[in-house]
Amino acid sequence: MSDSDFLPEGTLRGLPGPLPPGERILWRGAPSLSGVLLRALHARLVMVWFAGTAAVLAIGAAASGGPARALAVAGPTLLIGVAALGLLGFLAWLVHRTTVYTLTDRRMVLHVGIALPITLNLPLTRIESADLRLFSDGTGDIPLRLPPGERVAYLHLWPHARPWRVSRPEPMLRSVPEARSVVALLAPALAAQAEGLIEPAAEGFAKDQTRAVEAAAAGRASAAPGRLATAGAR
Repeated sequence: MSDSDFLPEGTLRGLPGPLPPGERILWRGAPSLSGVLLRALHARLVMVWFAGTAAVLAIGAAASGGPARALAVAGPTLLIGVAALGLLGFLAWLVHRTTVYTLTDRRMVLHVGIALPITLNLPLTRIESADLRLFSDGTGDIPLRLPPGERVAYLHLWPHARPWRVSRPEPMLRSVPEARSVVALLAPALAAQAEGLIEPAAEGFAKDQTRAVEAAAAGRASAAPGRLATAGAR
């Protein structure tokens, strides 16, 4: 039984429920398998470590026992290294298969987790900024900076978290294919939400100014001869 069995009918995979009226999806995606394997799980470093260890053991064994001895000593280390890379590859595949990133015109939703999946619902109005780190294969990491008062546990997010930001974790879209295109959709959506917050505030300010002018005019009209009017009437 999956978590989708408890959601209302018609809910898209990776979303906590059906989209509200008027909300529309701009993009959906997942991390690239190679990006998770190489940059989140550091498969290259694991391969280099096991290969280097096997080489050192082989050189020492060859000096005393010849090639056969070197192979016998280094062989188990190489086999363990291959098994470790296979395990990392399987974990990377699971991350790729279980993750869904969804961008709408109102929020960013991260559905992450293998054994204990969680759905992180981030309204665009609560995202302070978004960065982009591009890689040579066209994928990219897109970290999302949240306000100081809003925190998500780093361990709950990993590997979908900006590296080394433990005290103030930042959710991150990890190794997203065609990252430039995703940012091209995210940036105007963030700007539109920011304008939506600014416009009501500006309207309220304009209304306050109108009331002040009206009050000042009323004060000037009611000021009796020989008396000072209110400061706003000047």
